[in-house]
Amino acid sequence: MNLDPTDIKLLKLLQEDATLSNKQLAEKLYKSIAAIHERVKKLKKAGYIKKTVAILDRNKIGIGLISFSQVFLKAHTFEVLNEFEKEVSKFPEVMECYQMAGSYDFMLRIATKDMEAYHMFLRHKLAVLPQVNTVQTYFVLSETKSETAYHF
Repeated sequence: MNLDPTDIKLLKLLQEDATLSNKQLAEKLYKSIAAIHERVKKLKKAGYIKKTVAILDRNKIGIGLISFSQVFLKAHTFEVLNEFEKEVSKFPEVMECYQMAGSYDFMLRIATKDMEAYHMFLRHKLAVLPQVNTVQTYFVLSETKSETAYHF
């Protein structure tokens, strides 16, 4: 599916506010409600829209600590990499997991209540995975910018 200018505008509007109704989107894009409904349906089916979520204020729900962990694995075989990805994906504390090129193997963004909760996560979940050799963690002191929208 090739995106036309209307599709791109539609995706940008939905990234800013996914609660906009088809009627509101139609008014902003000067299209019919039915046309917008069909476009959104096609964009979802084609995988451009993966899911619609609410972005929460982490502090209000008790998530006071964000950290980034560099994970070094013991080996780099296909099986070891896949098993690590499978296991780490099960942890609710892990918000993002990226395999990296460079000196470490994976970068994890971890969200916990506080330092004690992170410590328990590290000791009882992450560090005990048989694939893990070393973990280096950096703790967020302040957040200057946090975006969920892609600009294209």
